[in-house]
Amino acid sequence: MKKIILLTVLLIVLLTLPFEVEAREKVFRIGMIGLDTSHVTAFTKVINDPANNYGCKVVVGYSGGSPDIPSSANRVENFTNQLRDKYGVEIVDTIEELCEKVDGVLLESVDGRPHLKQAIPVIKARKPLFIDKPMAGSLADVLEIFRLAKENNVPCWSSSSLRYGPGVIDMRNNDEVGAVLGCDVFSPCSLEEHHPDLYWYGVHGVEMLFTVMGTGCESVRRVQTGNCEFVTGIWKDGRVGTFRGVKKGKSGYGARVFGTKSISQSGRYGGYEPLIEEIIKFFKTGKVGVPAEETIEIFAFMSAADESKAKGGAAVSIKEIIEKAEQQNKLRRRRR
Repeated sequence: MKKIILLTVLLIVLLTLPFEVEAREKVFRIGMIGLDTSHVTAFTKVINDPANNYGCKVVVGYSGGSPDIPSSANRVENFTNQLRDKYGVEIVDTIEELCEKVDGVLLESVDGRPHLKQAIPVIKARKPLFIDKPMAGSLADVLEIFRLAKENNVPCWSSSSLRYGPGVIDMRNNDEVGAVLGCDVFSPCSLEEHHPDLYWYGVHGVEMLFTVMGTGCESVRRVQTGNCEFVTGIWKDGRVGTFRGVKKGKSGYGARVFGTKSISQSGRYGGYEPLIEEIIKFFKTGKVGVPAEETIEIFAFMSAADESKAKGGAAVSIKEIIEKAEQQNKLRRRRR
C-alpha cells in the first residue's frame, strides 16, 4: 500500500513539474541600469510584490553612478546594497551582461547624460526599454535614442510619473472640461548645473502640461527669477500653455485646465504605481505608453526655454530647436 502511495505521489510530482517550470519561465525578467535613485527601490518593491501578480520581476541590476553629481555619487552604493540585500537582485559589472539575463530593461540613472551610452547596448540586444526622467541630457541624445530604437525595431519610451497623476492623464479627453483651450501647470523646479535647467526636475511639470495639451507647440518664451521659472508655449491652433517652476516658498504639483465647458483644477501627485502599471503593460505588449513625437516635443520645449533665457526671453521656435539637434546628430555620426 505504501509503495502505491509513493508511486502515486511521484507520478503527481512528475506530471506537475513541467507546468511549474513553465510558470517560472513565464515570469518577465527585468534589469535595472543606474542604481542611484530612490526609484529603483520604490519600483522594485512594487514590481516584485507577489500580491500585485504582475508576472514580472526585477532580477538584475547595474550600478552605474555619476561622480560629478553628489545626489548620484552619494547614493549609488546604498541603493545598490538595498537592491541586492533586501530584494535579492543580482548585481553585474556590465550592461551587456545584464542584457543577457533579462527580457526588458528599466534605465533609471538619475543623470540623463549617460543615457544614450547606456541605451545603446540595450537596443543592440533588442530588449524593450523604458527610460526614466530625464530621458537624456540633451535633445540631440533624445532624438538619437529614438532613432536607434526605431532602426533596430526596439520599443522604447520615457515618462514622468506625474503624467499618470489624478486629473492629468484623463484631462485631454474629458467630457466635463470639453476641448482643452489652455493649461497652466506648476511643479517644483530645482536646477542641476550639468543639465538644461528644466530637464532635472521641471520635466515633471512640463510632462503634465503636454499630457493635457498634446503636441503642436510652436514657440516658447521664458522668464527666470530667483523664485521661479516661467515658460509660455504657443500651440499651432492658438492655444496657450504655461509652466511655472517653483524654486522658493510652498511647492507642489498642480494644473488649471481651461476647456470649452469648464475650468478644472487638477494635477495632484499620485505616486509611482500608475506609471509602474503602464510599464508592466508595455513589457507585456510591446506597446509604448507615450509616442516618441510627444516626448521629443517635451524636450524641445525645455531646450527652447533655455535658449529663450539666453536671448532675454525672446520667442524660440520648437521646429528650429529640433532641426538644430538633428544637425548635431548628423555631424556626430559623420565623425564616427
